[in-house]
Amino acid sequence: MISRRAKALFYSLAGPLMRVSAAFYRATQAPPTGGAEQVRVHLGPGQRNYLPGWINVDANRFTGKCDVWADLSQGLPFRDASVDAVYSHHVIEHLPDLPGHLAELFRILKPGGVLRIGGPNGDAAMREYLAGNSAWFSDFPDRRSSIGGRLENYIFCRCEHLTILTPSFLEELLLAAGFFEPSVVLPVTETRHPAFFDAPVMALEWESTPSSPHTLLMEARKPAA
Repeated sequence: MISRRAKALFYSLAGPLMRVSAAFYRATQAPPTGGAEQVRVHLGPGQRNYLPGWINVDANRFTGKCDVWADLSQGLPFRDASVDAVYSHHVIEHLPDLPGHLAELFRILKPGGVLRIGGPNGDAAMREYLAGNSAWFSDFPDRRSSIGGRLENYIFCRCEHLTILTPSFLEELLLAAGFFEPSVVLPVTETRHPAFFDAPVMALEWESTPSSPHTLLMEARKPAA
C-alpha cells in the first residue's frame, strides 16, 4: 500500500494536470446530454479491474489503466444527464465529501439511469466482531493478532478509509441526493439491472462469505423524467 505521504505528494504534483485532463475530456470527448448511445461509467478501476465497453475513470494512469484521468474528489468530467449507468466498487469510502460525490453521480445520470455502488460492509464487520469471529477479518493492510486490531484494520485501513458504510447510512445519503429505490444487493453477484451490470462486472464481485459479505453493495435509480 502506498503511504499517505506519497499519495499527498502525488496529488499535489499531479492535481493540476488531472484538472486540465478532466476539463479537456469534458469539453471535447464527453458524451452529450441526453445522447441516444448507451454510456456506462466505471469509477476507480485501479490496476486490475478495467472494464472494456465502459468509460473507466481513475486518478491512477501510471501503474493502472483508465480512459479518463481525473481526481474523483474534484467532481466528474461528464455533462449533465449524459450517463446511463455508473459502477463504483470500493471507491467511495476514500472520498472526503461523500454527499457531494453522490450529488455528482445524480447529476451525470440520465433520467432513469442506474447506480451500483459498494464499499466495506460496516454492519457485517460489527456483527462478526461482536460474534468473536476473528477469521472473518483479513491481515490487510497490517497483520493484527487481536480481533479489535483486525476490526480497526478493516474499518480504517491505515486511515485510507474516511467513513464507515452501513445500509441505513448509505440509503440515507442516496435518498438525500435524489435517488429512489436504493436497495442492498444480496448475494453480491446479482443485480436488478443485468442490461447494464453484466458478466464482466459480476466477475469482479466474488464473495468468500456470502451470508456475511465483506462488501456492502447497493443499487439505486435516478427518477425518470
